[in-house]
Amino acid sequence: MTYCVGMVLDKGLVLMSDTRTNSGVDNISTFRKLFQWSVPGERMIAVMTAGNLATTQAVISQLEERTKAPSERDNTLLKGPTMFQVATEIGRLLRTTIETAQAVNGESGKGRFTATMIVAGQIAGMQPRLFMIYPEGNFIEASWDTPFFQIGETKYGRPILIRGYDRGMSFEDAIKLLMVSFDSTLKANLSVGLPLDLLVIGKDAFAATHEHRVTADDAYFDTISSGWGDALRAAFHSLPPYRMRDDA
Repeated sequence: MTYCVGMVLDKGLVLMSDTRTNSGVDNISTFRKLFQWSVPGERMIAVMTAGNLATTQAVISQLEERTKAPSERDNTLLKGPTMFQVATEIGRLLRTTIETAQAVNGESGKGRFTATMIVAGQIAGMQPRLFMIYPEGNFIEASWDTPFFQIGETKYGRPILIRGYDRGMSFEDAIKLLMVSFDSTLKANLSVGLPLDLLVIGKDAFAATHEHRVTADDAYFDTISSGWGDALRAAFHSLPPYRMRDDA
């Protein structure tokens, strides 16, 4: 399983993903799910992936054109004139990759090769944009009504984001909010796990404003995790008590 979140702020974009993949409790591996490409002063694009690992890796490889000879490689993400067209191309590649894998595997392949992606970035002269791409290749774009997208194991961390999000918040507060959301998910689902990859894309920066890998010995994440647990218990005990009455 996976958990990835992409968030739009007035200041730019914040992305976080876990790195755990597994096919059972005794077969757990770590793979990067957050990828980035940039052209200084011109564009910054990031992609997060959830779903079948072979499918997502095939799509990323095709975007980078790794099947060609080195002299002929041409990164598709660096050619699109708008983020909308970049999202369209990624959606097309995702749909084609899934259809090909399912066709090769016949009935046994149905439902096994699906994947979902979050695409974020900015191209010079345009605003930062955030998209969620479905296995069918279609996609939706974030707005101020829907300012963040989640893929993978979304249900445990979503209430945190809904209650805490503010479009005007600082990058630092957004990172703290995401860490609480991820901590809640890690506590509830063993198929989501550390390390976590963090990427901040400042508006008009066209480069990574901040990036960090949160490992098991990360002191700040440990403080967030223990502090959030203590704060929840304190908030619970501060609520008025329920009084049972015997009306008989």
